[in-house]
Order: sequence, then structure tokens, then C-alpha cells
Amino acid sequence: MGLIVVVMAVSFFIAVLYLVRQERLKTINNEAERTLNALEDGISGEIEKYKELSRLMMIDEDLVEYLKADASDVDAVLRNKARYSILATLNITTMVDSVFAFRNDGLYINTSRDIYDLNLARMEDPEWLEDISERMGGAAYSINGNGAIIKRNGTPLVSIGRTIYDIQSQEKLGTMFLNILDTSIARKIDVIGGKNLIAISEDGLFLSGNRDLQQYLNPSEYTEEIKHEMIRGRVSKLMISACRVKNTPIIIAYASEIGTEFVMFEAVKVLTAIIFTFLFILILAGTYLTKNVTTPITELTKAMHHNKETGRLEQIDIAIPDNEIGLLKDSYNGMVERVNSLFSKLLENEQTIRRAEMRVLHEQIKPHFLYNSLETIGYLAMDAGADNVHSALETLGSFYRNFLSKGDREIPFEREINIVKDYLSLQKLRYGDIIEDEYDIEEETKSFIIPKLILQPIVENSIYHGIRLTGEKGTITIKSRIIVDDLHIWVRDTGVGMTEEQIEKVMAGDTGEELEPGGVPSESFGLWGTVERIRYFCGKRDVVRIRSEVGEYTEIEFIIPRRE
Repeated sequence: MGLIVVVMAVSFFIAVLYLVRQERLKTINNEAERTLNALEDGISGEIEKYKELSRLMMIDEDLVEYLKADASDVDAVLRNKARYSILATLNITTMVDSVFAFRNDGLYINTSRDIYDLNLARMEDPEWLEDISERMGGAAYSINGNGAIIKRNGTPLVSIGRTIYDIQSQEKLGTMFLNILDTSIARKIDVIGGKNLIAISEDGLFLSGNRDLQQYLNPSEYTEEIKHEMIRGRVSKLMISACRVKNTPIIIAYASEIGTEFVMFEAVKVLTAIIFTFLFILILAGTYLTKNVTTPITELTKAMHHNKETGRLEQIDIAIPDNEIGLLKDSYNGMVERVNSLFSKLLENEQTIRRAEMRVLHEQIKPHFLYNSLETIGYLAMDAGADNVHSALETLGSFYRNFLSKGDREIPFEREINIVKDYLSLQKLRYGDIIEDEYDIEEETKSFIIPKLILQPIVENSIYHGIRLTGEKGTITIKSRIIVDDLHIWVRDTGVGMTEEQIEKVMAGDTGEELEPGGVPSESFGLWGTVERIRYFCGKRDVVRIRSEVGEYTEIEFIIPRRE
């Protein structure tokens, strides 16, 4: 018990440390996500404001006039007019560093007096304006004019680029870049997170925030979904959470320090409470289990073992609580009573079987006496020259030998066909040429095992309740096929046929009413009994089908599954 307590205590300690740590990480991540979402909303809102400002500038009449003018007409007056018109629009804000407007011929104007280095090689690259041109006048965000407008003092700029078109002709007039100071981002960072935040470009250029965090960032890994990554800092572990500001080249990140004091302090308190609670519950559970489970099971096991040792199946009579163990005792006693009853019934059945076997031994004498008698009469008929009588007796003997089949209940289909052939041979001696029989027996069906004597009653029914009632010559056809591993047997006669009502009664097993024309009682109609035998043999009802047309024919189909 002591070892169990120690193991459980250690397990609880490890589990609590893990759960508390996971909860702390979850709290840190949630805090980082809230901070980054707030910063992203602030930066997006700020940029959206300047995007609208750039939209106003691109339709400025003086700027459009400057961009449309022929190169020979561009002078200082035209440039200053466009420049001052843009500056007038910029009076509503202080965070716009500059606006560059480039004509298609390479001439441009700049609203700032600061010094810039224009990367002419970059501007000549077709890819420079590809992103802006694809937007068809829409805003495209980049850093430092997509790498072509560099402020000499190194201050990074967030640029909003637009392609300017002629309203009437929709021809491209030029390209405009509105450059925002990094101060606008710095203000948002200071308000929201201070030293724990940083903003960089997608190319890794530092924009604002805590520069020391830049060493932990790989801009190419971040998307618009926030990614959390635990890294080893200079003093302790850090959780770096970062994402890309939607539709911009700006990456923002938040750093959280993961301490251990909180975890240990909370773990000690929680662990102590859990251990004491567990020990209390363990004592209560042990007492309860001993009284209500362990002791009753032990007593019940001893009683069962006593029955096993003595070889007797006796009911258990011991005091056991009225719970699941009590139900187990009652079930055992019920089983003992049932088994004893089955033993008694089995003994009685065994005695009955013994008596039946004795009767069978006596009955076996009768068929041999019948065969010997038929054979003696056949020799007498042959000596007297009555060849027809001799042939009939041989057929009768063959019929009874196949009919009795040494007491077998199931025989090959081929033997059943032989029984029918012998039977029809005898019937032809009586009725002459009014009966014809035809056979279409597939070779592979001959070895199929079927219940004995299912065709002879059907053939007899076809003669006495079908062909004979027509007063004319009739034909009985027997056909067999294997279909999807089932034996299909068809027996068809050209007799008087059956009505739908008669068929329904046979299929339903209704033997209480007359089924045949002329008032022939159903007891003489062997069809329904054969149907029930086949259903019992196959273990299902849908194994017999009857098709008939009154005055034309009756066809009965048996479907017998293969028996292993």
C-alpha cells in the first residue's frame, strides 16, 4: 500500500507540474495573441487611413496634369503646382514622410526636402512595378518603395504604391508612392506592448520595437496565422509569438518570458491537497471494497471450488450483500438449476434413443424380408413366362431400396432422381401411355445433397391432382441447375394447374381446407408437406416458388443451398 501511495504521489506531482506548465503556456499564448491582434488592428487601421489618403491624391487634378503633360511642357511651374497640391492634401497628417510621383518617361516629383537614394537599377527591373500594376490602381504595400526609394539616414518607410490612370482613356499615366514614417508603427508598439514587441519587414529589415528580439525571428516562416515558438534566451526561455500583418509586408512579434517560480509554488499547493484527498479516498475505498467486494468474492469462490472438488452441482447458500456480487451468486444458482434440469432431460433423451435404436434393429428385419419376398415372386413370374410381372417386381424392389436408403435422411440428388424414375415406371404400368417423363439434369447437380423423398411426392401430386384430372396425355419434366452455389430444381406438369388462392394456401401451410378441384381434401395433396420439409431443411422460408396457369401447367421450383 505504501509503494502504491508513493507511486501515485510521484505520478500526481509530475502530472500537476505538466498541467500547470501547460496552463501557463496557454495563458502566455493567449496574452500574446491578444497583444498581436491589437497591434495588427492598430497598424492595419493606420495604413488604411493613409491608403484612403493616397486614393485622393491619385485623382488630384494638378498631379494628373503633371503626369499627362508632354516631356517638353514639363517645367518648374508644372512640377511645383503638382507638388504643392499634394502637400495641401498632406496637411491633415504628420506621419507621411514623402510622396513620389513617377511619370512614364522616368521624370518624377518628391514632396520631401530630405535626401533619398533612388535605386535606378531596381526601378528599371520589370518586376519592380509588377505587383502594383497587377492591382489596376489598387493599393500595394511594400517597404522603401519596393526597394527603390531609400532614405539616406536609414529610416525605413512603409510605402503605399498605386498606378495612376487617365480617367477618360484609362491609359497609364504613372506610378505614385506614399511613404509612411516608421514612427506611426512605433507609436502603436509603445501604446500596446513596449519592450516586448518588434516589427520587421518580410525581408528582415528592422522597423520598430525591441531590436534585441530580431535575432530570434526568421521572417520567411511567418504567415497571417500566429505562430508560437519556444526558444532559449540569454537568461531564461522565451515564447516568441509572431505573424504577418494582413495584406502587408510587415512582421510583428511578441516575446514572453517563461519563469518557473509560479509553476513550483502552485504545484506544491495543488499536489499537497491532492495527496491528502487521495489518501482519504483510498482508505474509504479500501474499507468499502473489503466489506462489499473482496470478502464476498472470496466466500463465493470457496463455495464454487467446493462444488468443483466434490463433483456436485449444488446451489450456494451463503450471506452476500445485495449488490452485483449477489447477482453473480443468483446467476450461478440459476445456472446450476438449469444445468441439473438439462442433465435430467439429457438422461431421459438418452434412454429414449436407446429404446429407439432397439426398435430400429427390429425394423431392419422387415425391409430384408420385403426384398427377399419380391425377389422370390420375381423368379416365380420368370419361370411362368410373365416377363412383365418380373420387370415390375424388379422396378418395385429398386424403388424400395432407394426409398429406404439404409435409413439416410439426406441423399445425393442423383439417387432421388432414380427413386422418381422407378416410381414413374410403376405408374406407367398402371396408366399406360398417358404419362410421359422428361429429364434435363445438369451433371454437377447429381452429387448435391438434398433431403430424401422431396421429388416423389411432387411427381405423385402432378399425376393424381394434375394430369389425371385432365383426361388427356400429360408430361412431367424435371430440370436441375446450379445457380450461385444453390441447387435449383424445377418440376413441371401439363395438368389442370392451380389457382392463386390454392398456391397461397399451400405456401402458407393451410391444410384445413380443400385445395383441389373436385373436393379432393388437402391431406392427399402432398405438396404442402414437402414445402414445409424443405423449409425446415434449409432453415428459411423463401426456398419454394410455385408458378401455374389454370388448364395449362404447374411448375414448382426448389432452391436448396449447399450443405457442408
